[in-house]
Amino acid sequence: MYKNLVPRFVRYVQTETRSDESSTTIPSTQSQVAFAKTLMAELTELGLSDVAYNTDNGYVTATLPSNTTQEVPTIGFIAHMDTADFNAKHVNPQFHENYDGQAILLNKEQNVVLSPEDFPNLKNYLGQTLITTDGATLLGADDKAGIAEIMTAMEILLADPTIKHGTVRVAFGPDEEIGIGADRFDVAGFNADFAYTMDGGPVGELEYESFNAAAAIVTIQGKNVHPGTAKNTMVNALKIALAFDAALPQDEVPEKTAGREGFYHLLGLSGEVEEARMEYIIRDHDRTKFENRKAFMLGIAEKLNADYGTERVTVNLNDSYYNMGEIIEKDMTVIDLAEQAMKNLSIEPIIEPIRGGTDGSKISFMGLPTPNIFAGGENFHGRYEFVAVESMQKATDVIVEIIRLNAGEKE
Repeated sequence: MYKNLVPRFVRYVQTETRSDESSTTIPSTQSQVAFAKTLMAELTELGLSDVAYNTDNGYVTATLPSNTTQEVPTIGFIAHMDTADFNAKHVNPQFHENYDGQAILLNKEQNVVLSPEDFPNLKNYLGQTLITTDGATLLGADDKAGIAEIMTAMEILLADPTIKHGTVRVAFGPDEEIGIGADRFDVAGFNADFAYTMDGGPVGELEYESFNAAAAIVTIQGKNVHPGTAKNTMVNALKIALAFDAALPQDEVPEKTAGREGFYHLLGLSGEVEEARMEYIIRDHDRTKFENRKAFMLGIAEKLNADYGTERVTVNLNDSYYNMGEIIEKDMTVIDLAEQAMKNLSIEPIIEPIRGGTDGSKISFMGLPTPNIFAGGENFHGRYEFVAVESMQKATDVIVEIIRLNAGEKE
């Protein structure tokens, strides 16, 4: 049943598909295009229909035709092809069978250790088979575990016609990690009634609330003169930058917040006396608080400009995505179905807001309700990333069970 799941996953993660925020192409890297073509070939070989690659948005899509005479909703399953901004070349997955709860030496030369002291979540995987990195790269379970699970679920359904199902659509897309992959997703062409991204973390995660998100670029214009004659003339842009950041709530940062608490996150500060630039992201689950955060940043700039008597601080704000809960809460059928599927499989659903976003955050606002389901991985975006084989198997089971329930199949 799962014989191709792990080999498929290993093959995927050994293919480098890192996205590039500085690129202007779609997808942002040619490695994603090449990977998309291999996925097309695999989907075709499995026997799915309508296999296509959309050059306008970089998505691979395919259809599993219905095998039931009942009219049931069309479900979509979506995962992303790219990996995050961390070394993704020469990924070398390591297998640790019957994990004993102890620290795992990932890389002896660099003394990279995956330890339960640093990552207590490891204790949840006693006796399971862990797949880790070799300490030099990320793993890529985010989100190649999701792709492998969707692909394997389609393989299972095609091999067993006794499992009744409606029409299922699958999509594998680019550039999720740089926040632009879903911008051109073709909802009408995908032609599903609702969908799920397989892009969550540990077993049981079922997420339909995400952050509201914005990016802020703060540009500060100073005035540089010789420091020996600077009195009443020099304006130090770096000092203004420090004052701007100090005016923000100092406890409302990622390292001091959890749950539904929002934050301001300073990603970068660069510059000189003459000019400085700051990059922030703004996050909040509550739309009103989110709007207030943006207004607060603009207010800081206004006050600093008033203090200096001229416009030295400008804040350029751009919304990235919104809380998909605003859409999904209007009809919770998509959540109820996934929750029941998990319970049927003796998986306890963990329904909590995402402290982040998924492609579903954008796609839901395009008219296709798309919550997020666990793919199994943990410690994403770095050398400590891992996934349990058993978690990927359970995610695959959830996909199949959702499809089965949607067709009106009883336990």
